[in-house]
Amino acid sequence: MDYLNLGHSGLRVSRACLGTMNFGTEHGLAASDEAEAGRIIDAFAEAGGNFIDTADLYHRGETEEIVGRALKGRREWIVLATKGAMPVGTEGRGLSRRHLTRALDASLRRLGTDYIDLYQCHQWDPSTPVEETMATLDGFVKAGKVRYLGCSNFTATQIVEAQWAAARVGGTPLVSLQPQYSLVQRVIEAEILPACERHGLGVVAYGTLGGGVLAGRYRRGQAPDAGSRMGRLLGHSMPGANRWAESLLTERNLEIAEAVTQVAAELGTTPSKVALAWVAGRPGVTSVLLGPRTVEQLRENLEAFDLDLPAPAQARLDEISRADLGPMDGSFFHLVPRR
Repeated sequence: MDYLNLGHSGLRVSRACLGTMNFGTEHGLAASDEAEAGRIIDAFAEAGGNFIDTADLYHRGETEEIVGRALKGRREWIVLATKGAMPVGTEGRGLSRRHLTRALDASLRRLGTDYIDLYQCHQWDPSTPVEETMATLDGFVKAGKVRYLGCSNFTATQIVEAQWAAARVGGTPLVSLQPQYSLVQRVIEAEILPACERHGLGVVAYGTLGGGVLAGRYRRGQAPDAGSRMGRLLGHSMPGANRWAESLLTERNLEIAEAVTQVAAELGTTPSKVALAWVAGRPGVTSVLLGPRTVEQLRENLEAFDLDLPAPAQARLDEISRADLGPMDGSFFHLVPRR
């Protein structure tokens, strides 16, 4: 496993980051029970991975509890990242001093630790002055509860505003951004990646398989299998789940998925590995977030980091996916009701 510094910091993280959104069975579209989640974390650590990402939002805090129990006895070897801003249970939301303080303390309790290596703003909060947010986050660092700061789903303008605000309050700047990035979602290349480079943020890319579309499971003109992820989303009662699935299963995205499948066949590998290798090789990407549901999926995904895409294959994938002008809204955040 290779390691890189995260942004303009001394924090060394593995090129693969273990995402834990699938850990939990009590709420939402859960896929991995605690036993399987523990095996996934074990396999990730054995492969040399040191970077694990979670969030208080995931399964209403259950995911953080699972991760915390799995890390007992080896916490000091793991770069542990979590996020705050979103509502958990009956709590509020946002990046105010009040909400972030409550959210961080709750995350520390669920994770069974006294510090977070990388604490991230899960999304921008237009109702809170950015100076208040950055001063609050700096207070966490000074108190020893947090070591580094990051953000997720910020636009280029929001990244600049946050870094300027940190400077104005004499606080700690952000060192990372977690954006959606894949062959079907390249909008960050226009402004967000340059802003990260200019302002010292490492990039931890998520959604690299396009919700599973790039894994070769879906075909143009064919309805998704009812038991597949897209099939479950299309039939789910959660507000927005159907729309999110439909936004992924477009003609353009399925055409890109076909090209990925063809490249994989030519290289004697899998579509998932090709899609992940493409993101891992993009300029500016520090780490790629994996979201396995099983140990077998994790091991397959990790093999992508040893795959070098030949120049002709790279050019084909670049060309067929280059017309992405869509908004960066493919996350689950619009599925969470606002209060």
